[in-house]
Amino acid sequence: MKMILLGAPGAGKGTQAEILSKRLGLVIIGTGNIIREAIASGSELGRKFRSYTDRGALVPDDLVVEMVADRLAKPDCSGRYILDGFPRTVVQAEKFEEIGGRVDAVINLVISDEEIMERMTGRRVWEKCGTPYHIHNNPPAEAGICDKCGGALVTRKDDAPETVAKRLKVYHEQTEPLVDFYRAHGVLTSLDAAQEMDRVTEEILAAVGEK
Repeated sequence: MKMILLGAPGAGKGTQAEILSKRLGLVIIGTGNIIREAIASGSELGRKFRSYTDRGALVPDDLVVEMVADRLAKPDCSGRYILDGFPRTVVQAEKFEEIGGRVDAVINLVISDEEIMERMTGRRVWEKCGTPYHIHNNPPAEAGICDKCGGALVTRKDDAPETVAKRLKVYHEQTEPLVDFYRAHGVLTSLDAAQEMDRVTEEILAAVGEK
């Protein structure tokens, strides 16, 4: 099983990837983690990444595809993996196919921008202990105060409304076109990501014939 999870930031891709990895024995391939690990290792590929990240530039598509191909060639993948965060653009998807990259299923987690804003901007955390909260779905006993250590809860920069709005704009412009790309390839299934988490998981399993 080779799978891609698509969806806007906050749609639940990371959560579902973790669940599916355990249920189906799939390796999660996250581009962000690969880049950080490569840079830390000091490898040739890592040095290439650092030359871009140190100056705040985007890593070129060719290098991203090379990175993913290198990771998929490792023995632990063995044809059973979930791609999370790749491809981000149609260009990356095309280049991935050029080097023989194929997937069995692409799951598109559909959710409105309004729901995304509520999910992400409602997150709170006390950074010293890392305990997560949500003002609607998982509120602390006392508003603004961590239940565990009494620290003041804050909104992370990534969850600030203006940051979420920018991330959604980038998603709609650069990543959402992948929906039509993979629909044309006959491997796309779109699911309602606003449902309960367990329901989304069961629908994904049914879509890939693993239920």
